[in-house]
Amino acid sequence: MLIEFDKMDTTVIHNMRGGEKQVSAQMYTDQLGKIMRGRLIPGASIGLHTHETSSEIIYILSGTGKVLYDSGCEPLSAGSCHYCPKGHAHSLINDGDGDLCFFAVVPEQ
Repeated sequence: MLIEFDKMDTTVIHNMRGGEKQVSAQMYTDQLGKIMRGRLIPGASIGLHTHETSSEIIYILSGTGKVLYDSGCEPLSAGSCHYCPKGHAHSLINDGDGDLCFFAVVPEQ
């Protein structure tokens, strides 16, 4: 199946999962999970949340930021890949000067 993000409408989600500012994303979703290309502007974040029924893989396309993961903090930059297994908590934060662009996959398990 081909997923063409450039042909999708952009969805803007304000304060995603209790985070700051907004996430802009193109998303494909079905009953098996979500595949998303997203962008966080400087100072924006996706709030801390626990993956109860899924895991998540986030690959950083451009920009810099950090992930709060369980009780730690991981720096991110282009080429970084963060994995949050089912049952764990994380938050994605753009603490850089430019946009943080990422690709995420959330398979339901």
